Amino acid sequence: CSSEEETIQKLLPYGFYTGFDSDNSSGDFSEANHKVAEMLDLDPHQSNRTGKHNGESEIQENGIKRHRTSLPAPMFSRSDFSVWSILKKCIGLELSKITMPIVFNEPLSFLQRITEYMEHIYLINKACSHADPLERMQAVAAFAVSAVASQWERTGKPFNPLLGETYELTREDLGFRFISEQVSHHPPISAFYSEGLNKDFIFHGSIYPKLKFWGKSIEAEPRGTITLELLKHNEAYTWTNPTCCVHNVIIGKLWLEQYGTVEIVNHSTGDKCVLNFKPCGLFGKELHRVEGYIQDKNRKKLCVIYGKWTECLWCTDPTTYETYKKNEKRGGEQKKLKPSEDVIKSENDEADDMPEVQDTVQFIPGSKLLWRINCRPPNSSQMYNFTSFAVSLNELEKGMEAILAPTDCRLRPDIRNMENGNMDVASKEKERLEEKQRAARKERAKDEVEWHTRWFHQGTNPYTGTSDWLYSGGYFDRNFSDCPDIY
Repeated sequence: CSSEEETIQKLLPYGFYTGFDSDNSSGDFSEANHKVAEMLDLDPHQSNRTGKHNGESEIQENGIKRHRTSLPAPMFSRSDFSVWSILKKCIGLELSKITMPIVFNEPLSFLQRITEYMEHIYLINKACSHADPLERMQAVAAFAVSAVASQWERTGKPFNPLLGETYELTREDLGFRFISEQVSHHPPISAFYSEGLNKDFIFHGSIYPKLKFWGKSIEAEPRGTITLELLKHNEAYTWTNPTCCVHNVIIGKLWLEQYGTVEIVNHSTGDKCVLNFKPCGLFGKELHRVEGYIQDKNRKKLCVIYGKWTECLWCTDPTTYETYKKNEKRGGEQKKLKPSEDVIKSENDEADDMPEVQDTVQFIPGSKLLWRINCRPPNSSQMYNFTSFAVSLNELEKGMEAILAPTDCRLRPDIRNMENGNMDVASKEKERLEEKQRAARKERAKDEVEWHTRWFHQGTNPYTGTSDWLYSGGYFDRNFSDCPDIY
């Protein structure tokens, strides 16, 4: 992937533009989609590749299904397209009503992107296995940070889900099943529900990011509650994600940061984990840093957590941490981890530029490692910087189409064609689906018919008392007779 491609790609983190591609859009930017095929240099034979990519998965000797390790076709270059050429037409408009050309997408739906929460499910399993509530909170905190980590260095925006679109994933090897549904289009709201196959946890929530365009940067403020229930311990944890911001959308190298305070509350014990995702600061020394603590119901600090959401997370006791910080101010020796490979350098001198250097995490002796980011496949840069887990999400195995809901996003023709390298067909299919959605919406308005969600209903989160979308049940009974025709 060229440096120019990476520049464009870093503008488009986890669901950052999930509000785009609206059924209310005038389609002013749809003509940009037609340029895509002309700008590409893909092997036409790759577009029809299926084989083990979309066929039946192999079975390993241990009986576990082996999922695919690459996409059917490599990603395309975005170096000939300008994000600003699109955004400059959006000044004064609501970002959720702007159609973006397919060149800025990646071949996944936002519902599949949400599923990437489950990549580090081993942290939930750890939490379930711990007898100590402090260790459970540490594992839950690491899980919350690991979900944010999937944003780093990801390529394009996920496809905006159509109203009524769904995605299911069952991973017997990892011990969970997952279902999500697009329950609202304006505002765009995605609801999800996951449960352990051993009935040991339930993980659910709804996501509605609020976008703000500041001229030089775009900010996504998270909305919606995320809930994790550990059934064996009769515990429930809730939190919201930090704010995500992309800088230099007009000029300079694009760069991403997460900032804000995330509070994870154990509603059974009263324990709380407060994580501060730090803004980069004047010289960039705080970029990607996470620092916080766990306290009991009496506000006594039990441990300190520190690290980077792009790298790893550690914990230590408060006394050790304070002693280390005092020595640090006096100029004492600091033990550092091996520098990560994501050291970043600025390309210009704009005040809003990316900081010159990203420091590595300073290791405090005696700390316990809570989580480390997974290494990505060697060919990840040619696969939209997908992780191994992400590569498998849109895999359509033999026989799967017969049991999937007709609304599952694996069956979306625009995403499938993009994944296979058929960019011109993908672009036309995307426009067709958007027009079909607009027509359906107008028809419902004409007949005064309200849209009804299929698998989730609007209610109140039982732990926070706030509005939430709750799973209605029944999806895995596989009665899909009344599912809408959205494709």
